[in-house]
Amino acid sequence: MPKIASVGTYKPPYPLAQKNIEQLTKELFQDKIPRLERLLKVFENGQIENRNFCVPSEWYREPHTFEDRNDLYIRLAVEYSVNVIRQCLGNQAFLNMPVSTEEIDAIIFVSTTGISTPSIDARVMNILPFSDRTVRLPIWGLGCAGGAAGVSRAYDYCKAHPDAKVLVVCVELCSLTFQKDDYSKSNLVGTSLFADGAACVLVCGDEAVIPQDKPMPYIHGSASKWMPDSEDVMGWDIKNNGLHVVFSKSIPMIISKWLGPFIHEFLGEHDISAEQIDHFVAHPGGKKVLAAYEEALQLREGQTNVSRDILRENGNMSSPTVLYVLEQFMLQKNEPNTYGLLVALGPGFSGEAVLLEWR
Repeated sequence: MPKIASVGTYKPPYPLAQKNIEQLTKELFQDKIPRLERLLKVFENGQIENRNFCVPSEWYREPHTFEDRNDLYIRLAVEYSVNVIRQCLGNQAFLNMPVSTEEIDAIIFVSTTGISTPSIDARVMNILPFSDRTVRLPIWGLGCAGGAAGVSRAYDYCKAHPDAKVLVVCVELCSLTFQKDDYSKSNLVGTSLFADGAACVLVCGDEAVIPQDKPMPYIHGSASKWMPDSEDVMGWDIKNNGLHVVFSKSIPMIISKWLGPFIHEFLGEHDISAEQIDHFVAHPGGKKVLAAYEEALQLREGQTNVSRDILRENGNMSSPTVLYVLEQFMLQKNEPNTYGLLVALGPGFSGEAVLLEWR
C-alpha cells in the first residue's frame, strides 16, 4: 500500500493582514464598483486574517501584461519548487535522514496560475540533481483540486511501480492573476480569498526503502468525480491581459448536495463509514465551503478545525492548500489504524478524494 512519507511547505515572502488587503482593494476599486462598501464585507466575513504573496503590495497598483505576469510566474514557480522540494526531502519531522532527488522516480507538477512549456518540473530538474530518467507528469487546470489529484496520481504510479518514490509539487501564484480593471463580483471575491503558496509531498510504493520510523498515512485508494455541464462554476476566462477568475456563488450549495453522495459511495467501496474518519484533511476553499463540507458529510464538531486554521493564516492558495492541511495532521501524534480522508474540489466541476490510514 503506497504511503505519504514526507511533506514540505513554503510561505512566500510578502505577508499581508486581511484588513490591509481590504484597504488596498478599496483604494483600487473606489468609484468603480457599485455598492463597494457593502461588498467589501466579504473580507471581514471570510475568517481569513493573514495571507502571503509573491510580490509586494505596490505591484497591484501597476498595469501588467500577460507576458509580464507569466514571465514572473515561471521564475518564481521554479524558485519556490526548488525550495519546497528541498524542504520535503530533508524534513526531519518525518524522515530520519534526507532523501536525494536522484532517488526520485517521478515528479508530478501541479499548477493552474501560469503557463510554461517546457513545464516547471523540467526547469527545476536543471537545478536539482534529478536522474535524467525521471518520469515527468505536469498537471494543469485542476485548480483547488490539484493537490489531491496529484496525490491520487502518485498513488496510481506507486501501485504500478511498487519500488517508486514520487514527488508531488504544487505551486500557485494566484496574486499574479489579479486584474485591477476587472470590476466583477468574482474578481472581488477572489481578491478577498486567494493567496500564494507551494507544497511538496513524497509518496512511496510498498517496496521503496524510506529512512523513517514514525507513523505515516498509507493510501487505501482514491476517487475522482466530475459534474457534467459545470464549466461556469469556477475557472479562468483567458483574455488579452491574463487570467480572469470565474467563481460562482452556487459553489457551497453544489457541495452540500453533490459531495455527500460521492464521498459516501467512495467510502462504501472500501467498507468504511463516514463515522470511522478521524482525520478530515479538507481543502479549505473558504468559510462557506467548509460549512458545506460539514453539512454534506455530517461531520463531528471540530473536524474542520485544522482546515480553518490553515485558511485563517494563509487564505486559499489553490492546489497546495490541502497539503498544508495534511502537513499539520502528519505533525500530530496520530494513533495507528485510524482513518483520514483527503478531499478537494476544483474546476470541471470536480472532486478528488483520497482515503488514508495511519500505520
